[in-house]
Amino acid sequence: MNNVAEHTNSILRCIGLQKTYAGLEVPVLAGIDFSVSAGEQVVVVGASGSGKSTLLHLLAGLDSPSQGEVMLMGKSLKSMTETNKGLMRNQSLGFVYQFHHLLPEFTALENVALPLLIRNSARREAYQQASEMLTKVGLGHRLEHLPGELSGGERQRAAVARALVTKPKCVIADEPTGNLDRTTAHQVFDMLLDINQTQGVALVVVTHDLELAAKMNRQYRLVDGLLQPL
Repeated sequence: MNNVAEHTNSILRCIGLQKTYAGLEVPVLAGIDFSVSAGEQVVVVGASGSGKSTLLHLLAGLDSPSQGEVMLMGKSLKSMTETNKGLMRNQSLGFVYQFHHLLPEFTALENVALPLLIRNSARREAYQQASEMLTKVGLGHRLEHLPGELSGGERQRAAVARALVTKPKCVIADEPTGNLDRTTAHQVFDMLLDINQTQGVALVVVTHDLELAAKMNRQYRLVDGLLQPL
């Protein structure tokens, strides 16, 4: 973890990361040093309320640390404006959550194309790339369906496609299978691992599921605000 070359090539790195919320005497995160390089698989498990989601929010620049800093693609988020953070997220990161957060009035194709349209890609190109990504996750036959017409597993696959369509360096996934039945959860998790292995996209996953966590190369438990190797 202290190797200079690793830090030079890291996609995400946090240094002395601490987070304390107002009214809490004990910090949620108590000083985390951590880095993620291209193609790595990293999973964090921990009890409910241990700070797993807080860690992901800090890594993505969606929240600011009380102390320490986060580096994304070698650039400190601390010194960036919110606009620049948003641009960096759009260019380098993809996100998958427990709940798919698909827009209900948009088709699967429109939902997946949205991150490309936000970065001002041409509509035709955005829809073509979205169609290709949906096909890769097994939804090529569901392009024109609304989220309400998809199963839970299909909605989460569409969310994965949306996270990947911008060709991010790293996907951050917060309980990505927590809302799925056991069989579907394994299918979606295995799909993420396959994409990691075939496309070299780094994965940072938070899950409460130890069986799924065991499939990943680097495993940590968040305890008392610190990361401990499993």
